[in-house]
Amino acid sequence: MKISEFISEREILIGMKSTEKEAALEELLILLEKNGLLQNRKQVLETLIEREKLGSTGIGQGIAVPHAKIDQVKDLVCALGISEKGVNFDALDGEPVYIIFLVLAPTGATGIHLKALAKIARLLKDKVFRNYLKMSKTPEEAYRIIKEDEERLNSVG
Repeated sequence: MKISEFISEREILIGMKSTEKEAALEELLILLEKNGLLQNRKQVLETLIEREKLGSTGIGQGIAVPHAKIDQVKDLVCALGISEKGVNFDALDGEPVYIIFLVLAPTGATGIHLKALAKIARLLKDKVFRNYLKMSKTPEEAYRIIKEDEERLNSVG
């Protein structure tokens, strides 16, 4: 499984305007809704907020990976938001978040959900990758960076 298989340039938002968690989540959900991948973003937002109450998905080092299993999607759906200003995401390290990978999976799809989160975590572990992603100026550039890093990781092991 590759992240580039379930995200495209159309699901990447460079220059997020929101600086607070809930508004940032909504900004990404609006993008998915506009692309026809969601019908009821308010309901999905509520599900994500409930998930955040269990513990922040702001994992530190400027990264958040909010995720939920929902009835609205039949396949894995992902959005990537890059913020220049930073988002107050209640991250574990108390720092602002600049990279937000939103992952939505069908309700019964535990395996693919966990695989996707593991792949994203593996990519985001690399500080150089995170910095390149943060410096992306266009969705196309961010997507290319993801694809190149996945190819590099696959050739290594």
